[in-house]
Amino acid sequence: MTGGQAKRRHLIPWLAGGAALGLVAIGGAKVALDYRAISHAPKPSAIETSPVVLDRKGRLLRAFTTADQKWRLPVATSDIDPLYWKMLRVYEDRRFESHSGVDPAALLRAAFQWATSGRIVSGGSTLTMQVARLLEEHPTRSLLAKYKQMLGAVRLESELTKDEILRLYALRAPFGGNLEGVRAASLTWFGKEPRRLTVAEAALLVALPQSPEARRPDRHPDTAREARGRVLARAYQAGLITDDDVRGAESEAVPNIRRAMPFLAAHAARDEVAANPGTSVHLTTLDRDLQQTLETLIRERASSLAPKQSAALIVANLKTGEILASVGSPDLLDEERLGHMDMTQAIRSPGSTLKPLIYGLAFEQGIAHPESYIDDRPIDIGGYRPTNFDLAYQGRVTIREALQLSLNTPAIQLLEAVGPARLVARVKRSGAAPVFPSAEAPGLAIGLGGVGMSLRDLTQLFGAFGNLGRGHPLYIRSDHATPREEFRILDEIAAWHVSDILSGLPQYQSAEASQIAYKTGTAYGYRDAWAVGYDGLHVIGVWTGRADGTPVPGMTGAGTAVPILFDAFQRLKKTADPLPASPPDTLKPAAVDLPIPLRAARVSNPPTTSFDSKLEITYPPSGGIIDLFSRGAEDLQPVVVKTAGGRRPYRWFVNGEPVNTSSFQSDFTFMPKERGFNEVSVVDALGVAKSTNFYIR
Repeated sequence: MTGGQAKRRHLIPWLAGGAALGLVAIGGAKVALDYRAISHAPKPSAIETSPVVLDRKGRLLRAFTTADQKWRLPVATSDIDPLYWKMLRVYEDRRFESHSGVDPAALLRAAFQWATSGRIVSGGSTLTMQVARLLEEHPTRSLLAKYKQMLGAVRLESELTKDEILRLYALRAPFGGNLEGVRAASLTWFGKEPRRLTVAEAALLVALPQSPEARRPDRHPDTAREARGRVLARAYQAGLITDDDVRGAESEAVPNIRRAMPFLAAHAARDEVAANPGTSVHLTTLDRDLQQTLETLIRERASSLAPKQSAALIVANLKTGEILASVGSPDLLDEERLGHMDMTQAIRSPGSTLKPLIYGLAFEQGIAHPESYIDDRPIDIGGYRPTNFDLAYQGRVTIREALQLSLNTPAIQLLEAVGPARLVARVKRSGAAPVFPSAEAPGLAIGLGGVGMSLRDLTQLFGAFGNLGRGHPLYIRSDHATPREEFRILDEIAAWHVSDILSGLPQYQSAEASQIAYKTGTAYGYRDAWAVGYDGLHVIGVWTGRADGTPVPGMTGAGTAVPILFDAFQRLKKTADPLPASPPDTLKPAAVDLPIPLRAARVSNPPTTSFDSKLEITYPPSGGIIDLFSRGAEDLQPVVVKTAGGRRPYRWFVNGEPVNTSSFQSDFTFMPKERGFNEVSVVDALGVAKSTNFYIR
């Protein structure tokens, strides 16, 4: 060997070392450049999640898919059973807490398995590397993909906490179909939130993301069961679960159906999301259990109605205005009933439901008292000729009776006295937005339903009656930063009188429900039927009808809406909360006589309508039987005779004997002397006579 050769040979190690260092430097520079090219780690809050609508306790009512049509529900690591996280670490990444994104030991194991078997047996991926892959949506099985995942994992570990990395996994892990995230998977496969999982459920959730389509339990239950078994075996080997846990989990069936996401308060949830775009979590005042109960009630009731007939319901706390349940239709997806229409918001004719406010205004202004008299008879006010629902008239009645019987002509006489403009002003003061059929000033017809209102507005209005005239705007969005000023529609005494009258109506289903005050309404042509009721704490509004406005012959508020109203109260609570006590200085006629100005309602005396002036005895009916002696003669009760039409004054005869010489009242009372047939006759000022024969037993 020459000296030159020896020198060159001596240089080879140096040259090789220099080349190696150069390659390392070049490789290091490339890694540095590639690292810089990796996107910054997103915070979990930056991940788009499904909009979710929650009840007052934070429980899920309804969720919506993301813009890319994924079910990806917001979730925190603390919202998931700790057992799941322990199993996940044992199965996927035992050294998760100690490594910095890449686990060299796992990579060497994976490389050895690849070299000895000629294929990738395990990827050596850490949980952080998997998160990097999920975020970038890279392919999983190539060396280049692993290289990019490692760079991404290092970036994640340098910018996020371990908890944030786990939360990203909980949000983005795939579970089959368009399911992403642990919460969506738990709700879909198990029908529950992931806070409490069985051993089998936790193991299945760990296994599915490795091959979500091949292991979908609804399509490939055997494959899913085998994958779950491998997770259970690994957890057992690590001492995480016992032998009994394994046996119990293996005996647990794999879910074979994909459940639908919660779908409660469908209309209200839809409106909340539409009104607040960009918001992920929507908090409401609704109560999930009550909402579910009343949705079931409306579906049950709707099944007994006509095929296209619908129903809606609202429950609210009248002390705060919080809406606790809102059912817009029996089924959002029922096309025959136009279920997509939220009938709690639809504008419809309220029928007679505004009458309590008319009477309340009359009480407030001293026009009438509940025990004042008023004539129920045909009237003509400027060409407006209202008739009663049954086309009959009761004659002289008390204001209390007129409201409880929902008589039309007394209500219109009182409305003329208080003024339609004042009624409309009080309705608007409640926060309602009444809709009128034309641009003309509101007339007397609004007292019988000649105005458009929503169920929500009516419920809000009636809530004030139950709170001595003070109401609160109803709201469903739980945003306490928004001021909600109360309103007053009546003074305390007037509002108490209204409640006292309405609570005297028949109490359906339960004799103990005597504290529920309510009013019914039936729109012209049987298009809408209403019942709105309240006790001392809650107000409930019910509507039934067809969403397209088609008449439903025979449908009335008393017949269809009232049973739903009382059913809803019974499902809301066992006993009704008491209505407020009477305010000081309330005039109670049971204790004192009414002042002379209040003995009859101070209304105008519109002329009797010419179209219905025929003299009639409306009660007792001719040929009828009246049972007055059922408890013995000592309990004898008087007979009330009522007349309509004719020209006043009247003269009355009982069994041919005159009772009085002249009377402007349309009714009179007499005490029968014995059982058997009786004849009552009336003669008006024109000499027209009518008689009725009836039997008293």
